[in-house]
Amino acid sequence: MSENPYPNYSPGLQGIIGGVTKISKIVSDTSSLTYRGINVHELAENGSFEETAFLLLHGYLPNSHQLSDFKQRMAAESALPDEVISALGLLPKHMHPMDALKYAYSLLAGFDEDYEAMDHDANVRKGERIVAKGPTVVAAAYRIMNGKEAIAPDPELSIAANFLYMLHGEKADDFTVKVMDASLTLYAEHTFNASAFACRVTVATLSDIYSGIVTGIGTLKGPLHGGANEKAMEMLLEIGDPDNAEEWIRSALAQKKKIMGFGHREYKKRDSRAIYLTKIGKEIGERKGETKWGEIASTLERVMETEKNIHPNVDFPAAYAYYLLGIPIELYTPIFVIARNSGWAAHAIEQLDNNRLIRPTCIYDGAEGVEWKPIDQR
Repeated sequence: MSENPYPNYSPGLQGIIGGVTKISKIVSDTSSLTYRGINVHELAENGSFEETAFLLLHGYLPNSHQLSDFKQRMAAESALPDEVISALGLLPKHMHPMDALKYAYSLLAGFDEDYEAMDHDANVRKGERIVAKGPTVVAAAYRIMNGKEAIAPDPELSIAANFLYMLHGEKADDFTVKVMDASLTLYAEHTFNASAFACRVTVATLSDIYSGIVTGIGTLKGPLHGGANEKAMEMLLEIGDPDNAEEWIRSALAQKKKIMGFGHREYKKRDSRAIYLTKIGKEIGERKGETKWGEIASTLERVMETEKNIHPNVDFPAAYAYYLLGIPIELYTPIFVIARNSGWAAHAIEQLDNNRLIRPTCIYDGAEGVEWKPIDQR
């Protein structure tokens, strides 16, 4: 890569302040991530995704009464309109589920009773509906596109439990639900990441929250953002056995291959989200008697730390945790959407509450003074 010739330009906007937020904070030196001032580890280990979503959307942790009411609203809003279910059946079967999600949320906008309202309270209500429908959209889209019938949500189940039920057709055990719930909390929000910023750019035009969500989904689809967890699992499957892991990783490093699931622009040391998910991800393997993925992961973690001083990000343990839960690889990024809907909605609400059109400048580096020529002289 050539040296940047423009002193006032930062490629990828790295280090450029894009706005002011009260939603989340990363301290890269200490590998700290907080949602509205609360450490994400506390939320993942001791709380629930419902509490996290409420915190992001409303700005504070709910008390028991508020949480109960919120769960009831989530249950009441979790089902999809019949028209959306029917529309999912019309999609090409080869489409990536992320494209199906964009289509579904575009349709869902028109079914929202606050469709045309743009005030703060209406935006919060829409944010709640967007979060509530996430697990149903992902599970229904996957099942329908694979020739199966969609399963209706169970109003007695949590968001994490409902997703696993609607995907597999049977209720998961408590530990499995806990792993899924914790992963949703850890994936819920991450400051001005690419998809959150894209969402803010969209709603800053005074477009609606659903348009912002669709923008976020499209941005998240890329393997340099949300798709990294899928690529990480494909890498682990390529390695296949713990005995192959050290030779594979050292060969990959020698060939300067990109090692998926390691490193993060925002953290100088560790991705704080990966710490707890690594712990419970490896515990799943121990409980299931299938420890090879955790063993491969441990070897890769050791070599990457000693050779490159690079640590895993949240996508790495999420990959083998989801695999051990029997989740198809193509759904890893859609699960990210289930979680990140809460963060995107929070960013959209915050942007619209104090809005200014986002319109950065640029540096022109093209031709100058080009003479117009009639078409017969070109």
